[in-house]
Amino acid sequence: MSMTQQATPAVDTPPAPGQKQSDGRTRQRPLALRLLARPEVGVFLGAVAVLVFFLFAAPPVRDGSSMANILYQSSTIGIMALPVALLMIGGEFDLSAGVAVITSALTASMLSYQLTLNVWVGVVVALLVSLAIGAFNGWLLVKTGLPSFLVTLGTFLILQGVNLAVTKLVTENVATDDISDMDGFTQAQKLFASTFNVGGVNVKITVVWWLVFAALATWVLLRTKYGNWIFAVGGNKHSARAVGVPVTFTKISLFMLVGFGAWFVGMHQLFSFNTVQSGEGVGQELIYIAAAVIGGCLLTGGYGSAIGPVFGAFMFGMVQQGIVYAGWNPDWFKAFLGVMLLGAVLINLWVQRTATRR
Repeated sequence: MSMTQQATPAVDTPPAPGQKQSDGRTRQRPLALRLLARPEVGVFLGAVAVLVFFLFAAPPVRDGSSMANILYQSSTIGIMALPVALLMIGGEFDLSAGVAVITSALTASMLSYQLTLNVWVGVVVALLVSLAIGAFNGWLLVKTGLPSFLVTLGTFLILQGVNLAVTKLVTENVATDDISDMDGFTQAQKLFASTFNVGGVNVKITVVWWLVFAALATWVLLRTKYGNWIFAVGGNKHSARAVGVPVTFTKISLFMLVGFGAWFVGMHQLFSFNTVQSGEGVGQELIYIAAAVIGGCLLTGGYGSAIGPVFGAFMFGMVQQGIVYAGWNPDWFKAFLGVMLLGAVLINLWVQRTATRR
């Protein structure tokens, strides 16, 4: 027997007719399933369906001014729904977001009026207060390990009481004084609450800000390291910390983004109506969270987009105004919202299971 053996050359066997040669990699899923895997696709289809429904059920919706009103209502929800959605992708949510809007508006109004200051001073101080509230929520959550539900529920109750008590103490009323004749009001109103004309239709500036913020949030999520951190801490904060993600900074900064959104919407309300009712804002936090959930964000974190909440907020605005234009009882609005929320959760669950099925 020879000490060496001659290697037998390998023979490539051609694939049988009709068979596709496999390279051992996972088969690529069809385009339809890949699209379904996107969190915003389901809500986009839902928004189109709601729009088509009201175009037939409420003919006034077809008018340009009516659509401008719908977009305005959507924008006031959507501006806050964006940071709330980012926070939810990061694995947390904020129950104090609704009353924080009023806290910001009250701060700017009372500080400017009572101290006879330029309104821009009140605007800047209100921004600092809003960011501080967000930072406090994030810091307390990170340091104590308490669920965000408990932390922000406590903040919600504190702010609700402070809003009413301080306003009554300072103004001897439940509303702030009119600041429309104060220095800086006109300039601030142009930034936060102005109107411009497009084809004979008056459009609120908040619609533009809403779309700008949505584009910026999308870029942050998909194109920056910070966006990767948000998904990482929402998926598993312990694994994220193990690979070097600054979990504490990410969590606190996300709550501060919600504070920024509350400040912006609060300034819009102040400079639209010149005064603020201290008891408002209660319940709005659920609207913001619902818009994010309808937009494809999961309460468990780690999944979602910034575009989905845009369509979610549009559905809210469409239903809210569509019911009025259709001449229906507006009491049905909350019922519609509940149906949309449950439907969105079920559709998102089905979409995820379908998209991940091989």
